[in-house]
Amino acid sequence: METIDIAIVGAGPAGLTAALYASRARARTVVFEQGIPGGQIITTDWVENYPGFPKGLSGQELGDLMLAQAEEFGAEVRPFTSIDKIEPSDLDFIITTSEDEQFLARAVIIATGAIPKKLGVPGESEFTGRGVSWCATCDGALFKDKVVAVIGGGDAAAEEALFLTKFAAQVHLIHRRDELRATKCIQERCFENDKITMQWSRVVKEVKGEGGKVVGIELGATNGDEDEFLPLDGVFIFVGVDPVNTIAMDLTSFNESGYIVTDHDGRTDYPGIYAAGDVTDNELKQVITAAAKGASSAFEALKYVDNKVCSI
Repeated sequence: METIDIAIVGAGPAGLTAALYASRARARTVVFEQGIPGGQIITTDWVENYPGFPKGLSGQELGDLMLAQAEEFGAEVRPFTSIDKIEPSDLDFIITTSEDEQFLARAVIIATGAIPKKLGVPGESEFTGRGVSWCATCDGALFKDKVVAVIGGGDAAAEEALFLTKFAAQVHLIHRRDELRATKCIQERCFENDKITMQWSRVVKEVKGEGGKVVGIELGATNGDEDEFLPLDGVFIFVGVDPVNTIAMDLTSFNESGYIVTDHDGRTDYPGIYAAGDVTDNELKQVITAAAKGASSAFEALKYVDNKVCSI
């Protein structure tokens, strides 16, 4: 069984930053990622609020740069490798992959992130991939000159609505309140865009389809107005995320929303287990905050590993 210093589960901004800090400190670092390295950021069309890039860059470019920088310092990143379980073994941890490989890790950083929430309404699952999507970057080009809706009121929803105007003839931005939660500068860009129509105080009650594709949504009103049917070709959902916490279920504590509980520096209540990024409960879920938490968790994990080695 191979021995590594720090195992990192998840190769999003938090995991890749942790890998950068750990490998740069000469710790043997292996990052396990069940998908493509980069995390949710690689599905974002454009990032303009990450320091060092005054003109912005695509989410894919940023993810690729983070990966390259971690690998430059010796981090080993294993894409498309999921972790079946993490088991404490004396003062170390046995990492078992889906391919039955095993590693003995001195410390573990969980950076599994979060996945988009579903609305839980009729038609949503039935028409997933046939008009219902959670990724405008992935599917936006399929709706050239079509009418689509974006559900949500935060930064992600507003940014994706703006992105979809590159393709769609009209974008309805649907929010349950009478004002957006998105950053003011992003709101202003939405209001100034002639292709975006605001649908205030509305919630989706059902996704309707015919012939295997979306034809519209039933909207309910939160302000006492009557329900209505809105004809559409596509629905893009951005109403928050759920933490991907299964791998840590028997190792540490969670809050009522399922996020891993950590202190300010990423320590969990199990010695040697750390967590960073969107799998922890931070109000501001941005690339920069995930990266910062990744750095903190790696710093603490390095101290833990060093202390363990010195005590042997």
